[in-house]
Amino acid sequence: MIRLINLSKQFGSFKAVDDVSLEVGKGTIFAFLGTNGAGKTTTIRMLTGVLQPSSGTAEIGGYDIQKNPIEAKFLMGIIPDRPYLYGKLTGREFLYFMADLYKVEPKLAKQRIVELLELYGLSDWQNDLIDSYSHGMKQRLLMCAAQIHNPPVLVIDEPMVGLDPKGAKLLKDTLRKRAAEGLTIFMSTHSLSVAEEIADKLAIIQHGKIVAQGTLKELYARAQSDASDLENVFLQIISEGDNEQAISLRNSQ
Repeated sequence: MIRLINLSKQFGSFKAVDDVSLEVGKGTIFAFLGTNGAGKTTTIRMLTGVLQPSSGTAEIGGYDIQKNPIEAKFLMGIIPDRPYLYGKLTGREFLYFMADLYKVEPKLAKQRIVELLELYGLSDWQNDLIDSYSHGMKQRLLMCAAQIHNPPVLVIDEPMVGLDPKGAKLLKDTLRKRAAEGLTIFMSTHSLSVAEEIADKLAIIQHGKIVAQGTLKELYARAQSDASDLENVFLQIISEGDNEQAISLRNSQ
């Protein structure tokens, strides 16, 4: 469902994303991991059509996001790292607004809104102004909005930020349920425990390059020494990436 082919983005002399290639199949939860500034959000912005790549392509369901942006975007639900909500609308009004943007037929929109509000535990607050929502409730409303048109692909940048334990568990359980139903989920996250718990496949990006990708078992095998959890595996792999970059810089001087 998702295919990145030699994707790169350069800002002046700085290469934020460097020749990234990966594929995510139907019904897969894919965790995209990296430190701050590693290139995660820039990759997601190219994947979703916000940024134009310097080179390479990003495809959703076979559609190139640059050549066929409308077709590709209708296949996606997107939750960016800095989303905006209209605080003076009620939760229900906001979902009707989003359904209209995605051209969802009114009868189907009504049905989808009821289903999503129930799924994400927001039915009791659907007629309250969004301004009165807690951060976790806003996150859950965004999950509803991103899926109002029932897309086959969901792209989320940092889904767990600010969620309390109850909200985080609800979101993890819901993502697993939706993936089992065939939804493809591309998730950028700093929460290694969440990635370890729910991701089917993972990739680690460092200095704009993919330094490791595969299943959790494959990443454990990739680490050079025994590791007890994903945090240790992650730290080992990015440390290797830092060492390789330092050697490359010395050799180029």
